[in-house]
Amino acid sequence: MKNHTQPYLSLLEIPAGYLNIMGYVDESEVNGPGCRAVIWVQGCMRECPQCFNPDSWSFEINELVAIDALLERILNNPNNEGVTFSGGEPFWQAPALALLAQRVKAAGLSVMSFSGFTLEQLQSDYAPAGAQALLDQLDILVDGPYIDSLSIHAPNSLVSSSNQRVHVLNPTFANQLNWASDQLEIHILQDGSRIVTGYRGQMVTEA
Repeated sequence: MKNHTQPYLSLLEIPAGYLNIMGYVDESEVNGPGCRAVIWVQGCMRECPQCFNPDSWSFEINELVAIDALLERILNNPNNEGVTFSGGEPFWQAPALALLAQRVKAAGLSVMSFSGFTLEQLQSDYAPAGAQALLDQLDILVDGPYIDSLSIHAPNSLVSSSNQRVHVLNPTFANQLNWASDQLEIHILQDGSRIVTGYRGQMVTEA
């Protein structure tokens, strides 16, 4: 992938009702509380040193998926208790994610998101379009960019670097903060390929 310096032009190429994603996995237990579907969106301008998902930086179209198709996929797996948005930066595609989150919650599942923005930035006048609509749907937000010099290596840490914060936006989840940022999980797909995830939010696809 290339050209992650002109995000706005690429964002305009995403049709209404679609998301540009880097990847998807069902039944993850290391990307938030319980068993969750995880969606990694495509596009991030931060380019944090030692980022665990550098392939997510480009805003060019990687995989366009209809919101309706994602919703069906999530709900067709009865083991999914919730959905986690990661990336990339989810809030650059906030309007579409807010719509997906609304439908997911209507079906009884929880929704959380990671973001390189702070909560204060997402609530400001300079937030990406649709940020508040997505915040309104979230049960949990993990905010702040990954900073390698502040990295945490601990089996019980919810965040990857000490500047990051966990915001419980739905009090129901106050006692369900039970994931760890340094856990690793491997999913073997039907075609034999593998997705490695969990460790500090990474998503690696291996043939």
